[in-house]
Amino acid sequence: MIKSRRNTIATMVVIVFGFVLFYTGTDGFRAFTAESARTYEILQNKPEFPSVTLEDSKERTYTFDEFADGKYVFVTFMYTNCTTVCPQLEMNMAQVYEQIPDDYIGEDIVFLSISFDPERDDPATLEKYRGYFNSDGETWRMARINDKEELDALLDELGVIVIPNDNGDFTHNSAFYLIDKSGHLQEVMEYTLIDEAASKVNEILARQEEDE
Repeated sequence: MIKSRRNTIATMVVIVFGFVLFYTGTDGFRAFTAESARTYEILQNKPEFPSVTLEDSKERTYTFDEFADGKYVFVTFMYTNCTTVCPQLEMNMAQVYEQIPDDYIGEDIVFLSISFDPERDDPATLEKYRGYFNSDGETWRMARINDKEELDALLDELGVIVIPNDNGDFTHNSAFYLIDKSGHLQEVMEYTLIDEAASKVNEILARQEEDE
């Protein structure tokens, strides 16, 4: 009887200890996968969006500082030859855009889709592509970064994984990224959760309005 009780206590201790280790190792259950763990770590660091040079679908060239005048920037990373996740990513972005009140669009927040395939995604290609998603080219712009070092630095800073394959296409992760008014990463959101992403952005915009 005593031996059985001791075994039960020992088992409970092992379970509790394992629970604590799991909790600690997953950042309090927030990092069940390598991807979510990496995302959580990036968010903890709040990296600054590098001052890359963008060329958009209107053939305009400017740095990211173009948006550094008190606006949030809602960002996706894509390439137009993608036939898998990118069209859905941009379609979902369009639905988030539609859920943001007009008073905020262009004044407090802008949308930006960045291609990581600058060789093929020239302004003319981006101009055609934006039409598929009703991007207006102003409050929602599509652009490329021609400088490979700048592009690689940006992708690395925000934890965007882009792996080229032998066919000229890419394997990549996808998410919604929200850059705050100071140019730092504020949120990384699951791109399939459209309503949740829109609600979070609207909440942030409403809160900043109250603080002003």
